[in-house]
Amino acid sequence: MNSTSAKDYENNPELCKTVLPDSDLKNFLVEYTGETMQPENNEVTLEMVVETMATEFPEFVLAIAEENWVRGYQQALDDVDTGKKIAEKQANDQQK
Repeated sequence: MNSTSAKDYENNPELCKTVLPDSDLKNFLVEYTGETMQPENNEVTLEMVVETMATEFPEFVLAIAEENWVRGYQQALDDVDTGKKIAEKQANDQQK
């Protein structure tokens, strides 16, 4: 599994990739973003699409960000519970 550290977040290589319009929705987003941002090389990157969506449809981006935050927070709580159970089991095993 690939992950991005907090330090590397601002250098996320996925944001620099050119978006390939391989579906109707992607094609619409790429065309709209290209017309709006007018990149010099005529290539639309994921970062450009995200920026356009954040400007034009902030409610959508906010809903995704909130959902991602809630899922991450829930995962952290689950990890703490799992770690606690492991620590308790190890402590019990050492007492035997």
